[in-house]
Amino acid sequence: MNMPCLLAAWSACEGELQRYLRHRLARVEDADELLQEVFIKAWRQGEQFCAIDNRRAWLFRVAHNALADHLRTSRESIALPDDLAAPESEAAAAVDELSQCLPRVLAGLSPADRLAITLCDIGGAPQRQLADQLGISLAGAKSRIQRARRRLREALTKGCRVRFDDDGRVCGFTPRPPL
Repeated sequence: MNMPCLLAAWSACEGELQRYLRHRLARVEDADELLQEVFIKAWRQGEQFCAIDNRRAWLFRVAHNALADHLRTSRESIALPDDLAAPESEAAAAVDELSQCLPRVLAGLSPADRLAITLCDIGGAPQRQLADQLGISLAGAKSRIQRARRRLREALTKGCRVRFDDDGRVCGFTPRPPL
């Protein structure tokens, strides 16, 4: 396969690519190996490489991605002992306390809202399944789930004194004893 466009782009960029990779890697051998990978990926593009508008940018993007993959897989990791216990964090305890409030709040919702929340949000079923089960359109099921979520949020705010941040995530609550 004769590809003068690849050879021209490569001869124009090879030195820059090599400096880019060598600057970011401790071992010259690793940089040279990644440089070869970049060339091979460009070669495998075949005639499609010639259709690329900015071949230099494409080569650098491939080099950047190859570098990121290399760094990700070459990280040293230390194995933790099997008997290491996870520390009990305050956040985990708070989530456990909040989870005790959820059944009480769910029980106070209407059966339709409870079904939408438990089936789709807690159970992970697709919204299409709710639509089929209720015999309504997918758009109707989506609306029903949104309304149920809004009512659940209101019930959590009132019943458990849950507070939400600007993004809608739980940022605090006042624990109450379970039923």
